[in-house]
Amino acid sequence: MKQRKIPMRTCVVTREKCEKKDLIRIVRTPEGKVEIDLTGKKNGRGVYLKKDAEVFAKAQKSKILDKNLEIEVEDEIFNSLNELLK
Repeated sequence: MKQRKIPMRTCVVTREKCEKKDLIRIVRTPEGKVEIDLTGKKNGRGVYLKKDAEVFAKAQKSKILDKNLEIEVEDEIFNSLNELLK
């Protein structure tokens, strides 16, 4: 019997390979808007963050999302990410 492959993605902060379900995708849409992609299917350039408040804080401080998405990510996105953990 063939085993199903678990989709693995890399967190841009920790560089850790994790299962897709343990990560949150942030996407820059073709219209240039930054959104949290809970479906993992939105069109645009995406990066993954581990579901961890410390990781979100590091991402915000280092501006790593700005660099990877090539656009300024508003603090509102980080506030929304932290709300999702609650």
